[in-house]
Amino acid sequence: PGENAFQVKITAPDEQFTRVGVQVLDRKDGSFLVRYRMYASYKNLKIEVKSGDKHVAKSPYILKGPIYHENCDCPQEESSVWLEEMNCPQIIPQIQRDLANFPTVDPDKIAKEIPQRFGQRQSLCHYTIKGNEVYIKTYGEHVGFRIFMDAILLSLTRKVKMPDVEFFVNLGDWPLEKKKSLQNLHPIFSWCGSTESKDIVMPTYDLTDSVLETMGRVSLDMMSVQANTGPSWEDKNTTAFWRGRDSRKERLELVKLSRKYPEIIDAAFTNFFFFKHDESLYGPIVKHISFFDFFKYKYQINIDGTVAAYRLPYLLAGNSVVLKQDSIYYEHFYNELQPWKHYIPFKSDLSDLLEKLQWAKEHDEEAKNIAKSGQEFARNNLMGDHIFCYYFKLFQEYASLQVSEPKIRDGMERVHQPDDDLFPCTCHRKK
Repeated sequence: PGENAFQVKITAPDEQFTRVGVQVLDRKDGSFLVRYRMYASYKNLKIEVKSGDKHVAKSPYILKGPIYHENCDCPQEESSVWLEEMNCPQIIPQIQRDLANFPTVDPDKIAKEIPQRFGQRQSLCHYTIKGNEVYIKTYGEHVGFRIFMDAILLSLTRKVKMPDVEFFVNLGDWPLEKKKSLQNLHPIFSWCGSTESKDIVMPTYDLTDSVLETMGRVSLDMMSVQANTGPSWEDKNTTAFWRGRDSRKERLELVKLSRKYPEIIDAAFTNFFFFKHDESLYGPIVKHISFFDFFKYKYQINIDGTVAAYRLPYLLAGNSVVLKQDSIYYEHFYNELQPWKHYIPFKSDLSDLLEKLQWAKEHDEEAKNIAKSGQEFARNNLMGDHIFCYYFKLFQEYASLQVSEPKIRDGMERVHQPDDDLFPCTCHRKK
């Protein structure tokens, strides 16, 4: 119907001004997403959906409140109520798999042993959540990435009462707890897992940040990408596409292939960092292009960086078909993905990539269906509410394994809620 088919207006009936940003996203398949971000809290909201000047379906809708904006600290005391309201799944298989390695967790023991093992060489955060307050102690020099973890924990504690829990987060790229060390396994939370390690996987910092900052300071997130999937399948460029930095040897191979077969693959580096001495071989570097422009191309190549390439959720949400490199690394959702259903697999050394591209070209209808299934998967499993559910369920299940009380340890500082809020809120749940 075209992107101007519907007009959506959100107002607070009881207020003089309503501070709500609204965006209508046309997914170009006949469906639309409407997202809104509130900058203040309201008693009720009125949502009007019109086509031309006529109300659609049962519009206007009244959303009975109170309805709180993101920075409002008003947690639901009953986690079971919150889980139900969020439609969180009962069981998340990846969480079960990861926690199966840890029948029990002893907070006193890990508080001592993990910093001894990893504290010198790695960047770690030691968190305790107690009474729904967040406390932290950091280890290592490069702890800037704690901002993503702080942000999701504070966001969760504003929405729901979190269990008392004590845990360690690895801020580096590589998973830390090796598979081999059987006798002394330590539970470490990481953004990426691997078949050679036993880290407990969380949604990546990139995906987490894009969920928290949607309609804020990020332009690429799981919603915006759905409204920017380029031309229809039939009108896409049939060259395979890739851009990125030189963070892995196979990426150099890909650019080499692209030079040899420019009509089949368009792959180039946007910057050199790891293999600077090879710049003359694999350069020149090209300008960054908007991620949304990737979808002008029918075939998207997903190849590991230092670890898993964290762009996969966004690539799946588009309407191009993803060719994914076999890899030891995985994100929190990879185990639910099926090769040949959600993506086309190719060998980690790229030896069959050309062959797989050839297959896709000769089986256009099948390739289009794989693209569609990948897109459905992203829409049904990788949106904001799924990410909140994943984190909460993970901490809830992990907390139940603790054999003693989590403690606020020496050297921990409290992570405070943001207090620069222009629009304070009064929580109806607090006496």
